[in-house]
Amino acid sequence: MTGGDRAGERIRVLISDDHEMVRRGLATFLGAAADLEVVGEAASGEEAVRLCAALRPDVVLMDLLLPGMDGVAATEAIRRSHPATQVIALTSFREGELVSRALRAGAIGYVLKDVEIGVLREAIRAARAGRPTLAPEAARALIEQMTGAPAAPTPLGADLSEREREVLALLVEGLSNPRIAERLVVERSTVHTHVSSILGKLGAANRTEAVALALQHRLVG
Repeated sequence: MTGGDRAGERIRVLISDDHEMVRRGLATFLGAAADLEVVGEAASGEEAVRLCAALRPDVVLMDLLLPGMDGVAATEAIRRSHPATQVIALTSFREGELVSRALRAGAIGYVLKDVEIGVLREAIRAARAGRPTLAPEAARALIEQMTGAPAAPTPLGADLSEREREVLALLVEGLSNPRIAERLVVERSTVHTHVSSILGKLGAANRTEAVALALQHRLVG
C-alpha cells in the first residue's frame, strides 16, 4: 500500500455538476473502471456539501459554476469539514483567477471538461493518493495571473480540439445535441460536455452566439 491508497478498496467518487447529462455521462465512464465507484451525484454546491457529510467520498469532482453556492465555496466547505475528502475542480474555464480561487479553497486538482476520460481517472487516483493534478492550460493561466505576465494573444478558437471543431461545425449546421450524438456516434452527455467546453473557450453565452462567432471568425470550413 503506497501514497495513502487503501489496498483492495475502490475509490469513492462524488460528482457535482448542475447538468444531469454530464453527471450521468461521467458516472458511466468512471464506473467502468474497476477501482472507481461513483457513490453520489449533486446538482448544486449545497447538495455536494450535504452528500459529502452523508457519503464521505474519497474524491469530489466539482464543477465551479454552480447555482446557489458555487463550486469554490462548496470546495472550501467540504475541505474544512471533511479534510480526508479531496476535491478536483472540473470545469470548462481556465482563467487564472478562477484557478487560483479553486486551489486556495483546497482543491487538489484543476482539470478541464474536455480532458480524455483516462486522464480524468488518473487525476482521481492521484487525488486519492494526495498528489495534485493541474491541466497544462490551467497552469499557464495561473502562472500568468501570478506573475502579471500578459498572455500571448491567441486567435479565437485556437484552443478548440479537433473534436470540438467537429461539434462546432455541426452546431453551425443547426443540429441539436441528439442529432450531433447520432452523427458522431457518441453519447449525448459527451456532446453536452463538448458544447459546454466550446462555449467556454469562445466566451459565448449560448449556442447561437457560438455559431455567430464561428461564422464571423471562420472557425469552421
